Amino acid sequence: MTESYLSRVGALIRDARRHKDLTQAELAALLNTSQSAVARIEQGKQNLSLEMLARIGESLDSEIVSVGSALPQNLRINGGKRLSGEIDVRTSKNAAVALLCASLLNKGKTTLRNLARIEEVNRIVEVLTSIGFKIRWLADSSDLEIIPPATIDLASIDEAAARRTRTIIMFLGPLMHELEEFELPYAGGCDLGTRTVEPHMVALRHFGIDVTATMGSYHVTVDPDRRPTRPIVLTERGDTVTENVLLAAARHPGTTVIRNASSNYMVQDLCVFLQQLGVQIEGLGSTTLTITGVQEINQEIEYSPSEDPIEAMSLLAAGVVTGSEITIRRVPIEFMEIELAVLDTMGLRYELSEEYTSANGHTRLVDLRTIPGPLKAAMDKIHPLPFPGLNIDNLPFFAIISACAEGSTLIHDWVYENRAIYLTELSTLGAKVHLMDPHRVMVEGPTKWRAGEIMCPPALRPGVVILLAMLAAPGESVLRNVYVIHRGYEDLAARLNNLGAEIQTFRDI
Repeated sequence: MTESYLSRVGALIRDARRHKDLTQAELAALLNTSQSAVARIEQGKQNLSLEMLARIGESLDSEIVSVGSALPQNLRINGGKRLSGEIDVRTSKNAAVALLCASLLNKGKTTLRNLARIEEVNRIVEVLTSIGFKIRWLADSSDLEIIPPATIDLASIDEAAARRTRTIIMFLGPLMHELEEFELPYAGGCDLGTRTVEPHMVALRHFGIDVTATMGSYHVTVDPDRRPTRPIVLTERGDTVTENVLLAAARHPGTTVIRNASSNYMVQDLCVFLQQLGVQIEGLGSTTLTITGVQEINQEIEYSPSEDPIEAMSLLAAGVVTGSEITIRRVPIEFMEIELAVLDTMGLRYELSEEYTSANGHTRLVDLRTIPGPLKAAMDKIHPLPFPGLNIDNLPFFAIISACAEGSTLIHDWVYENRAIYLTELSTLGAKVHLMDPHRVMVEGPTKWRAGEIMCPPALRPGVVILLAMLAAPGESVLRNVYVIHRGYEDLAARLNNLGAEIQTFRDI
């Protein structure tokens, strides 16, 4: 780098640091370097690698100096450390995306408080912005303000962003109230095998929606004269299909009955939000929902989604696999009770606080303290079920917990065609994980963890499972291309570092 270029870069870094209200010493701590090194950088007297520029950009949240940001992001983990301290569970990723889709229903301003600032949210924000919504993060907060356009410009949709998220399928329910014919790009998201959208199509046909797949898009036509005349019985108790029908029913002025509805956490959050918009919903928390919609919604609303039980389970697994005592605050206990009951049978020790209520006024929370101790394998196979069963997204965390237990545990992931296969990557880190078939793995413990280098699976929860196993493995491990983790977790590495982990973000040059 030339001296003049170094001086200009140094000035940019200095200004970005001051904008973040950080001292040179505080920035040095984030970069794991010295204050004098930061001073030299800002004075233009220090040569800089692309990796260091990328790290500075991430620490200062400044795209100006994120030179390497187009390259895949990796994590370097110095494992074998005990964790300690307290950590809050952030609000739900799945509730956030459902509420963003629900904002399509409202002609007034929607403000979502304390929203998860994750890649999945960013993709939906990009899509909404592209079709005319004015969206901004409020200053010094995680609050998102959403102002709808007078007319949705679907022809300008950001196809690249839409194809990177499966959530786009949940635009069908809201958009049927605005357009009688439209197209949406095919949905994307995690690579978990084929996940049919047919349950959505079958349920939404009751509202006059017909969908044809053509040239990479869903071509949608809406018959305004066709509306539900009998209860809609879902062919699977899916979360997103239940939400899609709720969004379709919200502005149908008649009464809609959904049977075999999901009562999972994100569905309950969506129901509470819609109730505050004036939609009548009976049966909240049950498998039968009765919805009386309103033809027009034009309200100024503020809403705070509840905390994420999958993140709570992730943090619990981090405590278990590292043999640590940590306190996890704001755990949505209603959606963790089966998981804790299974862990009870394995000998896990923990303490719970008295219950209190989330900011949404509905969800029950507790603080949970993990207590290190020996575990034994579960007597029965561990498998998920629709709520109130063991959460489908929490199942992978039982693989690393079982790897810490004495004996053999059968993990049966019957929902996805190939997610269980990704759990065999734990073998690189010393775990004994035997693939029985595409849906089942046998895990033998206890594990003597060892460091390793792994390419992050293209599925969110298995990716986090491998990261947590690396926390337990003494030595330096590397997890490459962790974009999928950012889809569902906000600042996970930094927050684990606050508990005593040693995780460093870097990009290849």
